[in-house]
Amino acid sequence: MGNSTLTNRENLLEVKNLKTYYPVKGGFLRRTVGNVKAVDDISFDIKAGETLGLVGESGCGKSTTGRTIIRLLKATGGQVLFEGKDITKLRGKSLQSIRQDIQMVFQDPYASLNPMQMVGDIVSEPILNYKSVNKNDLKNEVMDLLNRVGLPEDAYYKYAHEFSGGQRQRIGIARALALRPKLIIADEPVSALDVSVQSQVLNLLKELQDEFDLTFLFIAHDLSVVKHMSDRIGVMYLGSMAEIADRSSIYSEPLHPYTKALISAIPMPDPRRKSKRIVLQGDVPSPLNPPSGCPFHPRCPEARPECSAVKPALKEVKPGHQVACHLY
Repeated sequence: MGNSTLTNRENLLEVKNLKTYYPVKGGFLRRTVGNVKAVDDISFDIKAGETLGLVGESGCGKSTTGRTIIRLLKATGGQVLFEGKDITKLRGKSLQSIRQDIQMVFQDPYASLNPMQMVGDIVSEPILNYKSVNKNDLKNEVMDLLNRVGLPEDAYYKYAHEFSGGQRQRIGIARALALRPKLIIADEPVSALDVSVQSQVLNLLKELQDEFDLTFLFIAHDLSVVKHMSDRIGVMYLGSMAEIADRSSIYSEPLHPYTKALISAIPMPDPRRKSKRIVLQGDVPSPLNPPSGCPFHPRCPEARPECSAVKPALKEVKPGHQVACHLY
């Protein structure tokens, strides 16, 4: 995290004009009557070894972005380049081999683990799917993984329901690490956990990143969690990318009016420092019927006439700082 060498590294992942739409069926013949534009033409990249945080309100499309990259969902348009190779249309064996390099840690450690399997079997399953390993080596490898994520040895013979939420998430992390992936998509990995446990899991992820030379796409709605984890941060609103910049720029000089409102809502630890909270009017529009022009204009305190007519492109306005806004 925060490596000075990151700037010289190659892009591991490039997302170009990605779209993921959910068709809406209606009428007697169940024809497609519209599309929910969950992800609507977003682009970003992640360098090898860095963490890109992806933030936004619930329903902004950040989890859909993660699931489309890992191919749990089918992209409607655009490209996902992993190590320079477009993976959006891969099938069969070639898709399976990419899955070795990209793994996911899910939000809900209760739902993502099979309650009928022992922890040893949960963690060894991905290894068995990809490699032929003898029983003894497999057990040693799984024991080593459990040890690295901070679980006791006897966890191997227990069932997931015997563990707390934080421990279950550690099991999920061990499973994601089993194939030694290059990229981990962490989808709200701590939002279902107690605050006291959250920092333990976040610190564990940072330690593992250094140890295994991992790259993270870290998805969350909590800005303080993202600040703790990320080198750069992308802010999403209603399926579109509003702003991307390094961590310090996003917090010290946010440019997009939506980012400014998000930052203003973070509680200040110092009561003497007064911060003016920006309260947004209205509700998030429906992705089934997004507004014309800039998706944020109906709620934007700085909206101009052109904002409702033309959707602004994401452009670099300072070195390494991109924003999609007509004000710049």
